[in-house]
Amino acid sequence: MANSLPLIWVDGRESRRISALDRGLHYGDGVFTTLAVRGGAPLLLDRHLARLARDCGRLGIPCPAPELLRGEAARLSRGQDRAVLKITITRGEGGRGYRAPDECRPTRLLALHPWPEFPGDPARDGIAARVCHLRLGRNPALAGIKHLNRLEQVLARSEWDDPKIREGVLLDCDGAVVEGVMSNLFWVKEDRLFTPCLNECGVAGVMRALVLELAGHHGLFAVEVREPVSTLFEADEAFFTNSVIGLWPARSLDGRAFAPGPVSRRVQGWLDDAWCGERP
Repeated sequence: MANSLPLIWVDGRESRRISALDRGLHYGDGVFTTLAVRGGAPLLLDRHLARLARDCGRLGIPCPAPELLRGEAARLSRGQDRAVLKITITRGEGGRGYRAPDECRPTRLLALHPWPEFPGDPARDGIAARVCHLRLGRNPALAGIKHLNRLEQVLARSEWDDPKIREGVLLDCDGAVVEGVMSNLFWVKEDRLFTPCLNECGVAGVMRALVLELAGHHGLFAVEVREPVSTLFEADEAFFTNSVIGLWPARSLDGRAFAPGPVSRRVQGWLDDAWCGERP
């Protein structure tokens, strides 16, 4: 029988408490990743652990051994038909002030949450989206990292409460397209696939990387670009990805109608195959 959710482990023990001195709480000094659990298995786990190690390395945080994280993730996921697993690594405790301690003991937090309820069938029918007013700040030192400071996303998501709008598109301070609030973004023009370049801001998602890898494997032209939002309204197709939703085609963007098209469906099939290959 599945455990009651959410189920949270802190440093290998079931707990809902972390130290009041943890730098993740005070400064957002840490990283995280979120992945789907199906049939008792955390999907694409090795890719997520590699991303955690990469992001920790860029911030100078010692990342726990992948064998440790892999074992804890497997034990937490066991017996769960469908759930969401979030793995968070912080720099650990520290005193007042921004300077990191000379020696740190990272905190690891694994939280297993119930599978979210998605009204309708957004993967099949597509979703309505909007362009957010909030603009992302550009900072190459943090670009691509899924760090703990998500205030831009919190503010962007607070811009609408219409349940028919399922995602927002974020631009940078110069008006270039970056990503979705909770997702990465792709669009199609003349059977070619495009996604925003994330060398100045945005989160380089695991599913985004997988889409680009699969596109190359299957001979689909795919390229990272820096483009104004007008490019989206001229696209033939658009879709959003993350490791929980998989791929959601855009049905509309601020009133501009789309239809889930052939390229979106091809990529969706590739991702489903990749996921299926990881299930027990």
